[in-house]
Amino acid sequence: MSHPAFREVAHRPWPLPRDPWIGSQTWHDLAFLHWRIEPSRIAHLVPRALTVEQFDGSAWIAVTPFWMSGVTLRGVPPLPGLSTFPELNVRTYVRHGAKAGIWFFSLDAANRLAVWAARLVYRLNYVHAEMHVKQTASRIDYSSRRDSGHEFLASYGPTGAVAHPAPGTLEHFLTERYCLYAQLGSDKLHSAEIHHVRWPLQPAEVELRRNDMTTVNGIVVDGPPLAHFAKRLDVAIWPLRVVR
Repeated sequence: MSHPAFREVAHRPWPLPRDPWIGSQTWHDLAFLHWRIEPSRIAHLVPRALTVEQFDGSAWIAVTPFWMSGVTLRGVPPLPGLSTFPELNVRTYVRHGAKAGIWFFSLDAANRLAVWAARLVYRLNYVHAEMHVKQTASRIDYSSRRDSGHEFLASYGPTGAVAHPAPGTLEHFLTERYCLYAQLGSDKLHSAEIHHVRWPLQPAEVELRRNDMTTVNGIVVDGPPLAHFAKRLDVAIWPLRVVR
């Protein structure tokens, strides 16, 4: 396995899939913006086959802005103009049986082809948006605007040293997850595996000037978010499979 994501594997909560991974991407300048929320306020927004997970009695909602590079299929060189673009997702944390994962309420991306492909192949609720990321020495200025007018405007950056989240902590619960779940309409529940090294997290601060990303998904959050930052993460992905 030559992908940089496979430098570490012992931290995974279950073994690597036996079937081959099919895609690669690198995440940059990623912010985790998390809010506590009552589980009952979002349970009806996820498939019945999934259980909304809790930490200390609360479910959690995240808005996660970042940008990607090297988005490509295994063995295919990244294509200019198609492999680098910003993405912004809204997610919560769920479980199917013994397997903890992620449920995405929405994912915004600045690449129309990526939006089309992800909706088709991964059954995820991708939406095209006009997005801009400006990097300075210590901050990331991030903006996203959908055709509908819904916006996300923020400035964020790290405030401390890099650390790997320890098992049992809130940070570990919120970040160390290695599969996603997907379902469109009444179709069967699917999942896809991912792999990367342990998250290189830093505490962060954020100036959140506008956030329509939760309300557009029917979710209301209160107060400032718990913020973390990760500079870079290399990721390998597997195909979508029907959950049996």
